[in-house]
Amino acid sequence: MSVISLNSTFIMFLAVVGPPKVLLAYAQVAARMTVREAHRTAAAASGVAAVLGVAEAYTAHYVTDFFHITDQSLELAGGVIFFVYAMGLVLGLHLGGPSETEFEADHPVTSGFRALLLPYVVSPLGVTAILVESLSRHDWSWRTEVAAGFVSVVAIDLICMVLLTRLFKRTHHTTLEVLSRLLGLLLAAVGVELFLQGLKELGVHLPVH
Repeated sequence: MSVISLNSTFIMFLAVVGPPKVLLAYAQVAARMTVREAHRTAAAASGVAAVLGVAEAYTAHYVTDFFHITDQSLELAGGVIFFVYAMGLVLGLHLGGPSETEFEADHPVTSGFRALLLPYVVSPLGVTAILVESLSRHDWSWRTEVAAGFVSVVAIDLICMVLLTRLFKRTHHTTLEVLSRLLGLLLAAVGVELFLQGLKELGVHLPVH
């Protein structure tokens, strides 16, 4: 797999699990909670997401070896996942987003955390990005940089959620839909690029213009 710079790694994490994606799900959660409950939910989700992200960065090689997954197949699968999710956003289909049944009045923080589980804590996009980036090099220092890049994005997510909670409680749904479609276009490009990289690694000749 080609060597990927730390800068491009950070940008990818920012695209797949950064504020543009996480805030869309969090806005729906915050609208049904008090400000304090929303902040507690954001802190809990971010903490667990950071821990899992670091664990994935350090164990990526062991996981793929155990399941006999090649770097190329991971890139191809990751590209498809990115593209399908992106098309869902563009078409207004929020795959893995929070649903009405996930919120319980007696346990708002637990319900909010559960609603953020797939879009944020164990996001398929985030997991795929961590695995792909960690496998791009085979030294521990690189895995540490990947883990640090992911944790940095999670910290940015948490700060944005805390600062924008009150705004989200007043934000119109149409605004969130517009942002969602713009994000979909970005993720679609990321998915295509990752898929093409997988084909290139398999030896498929791709003309460059």
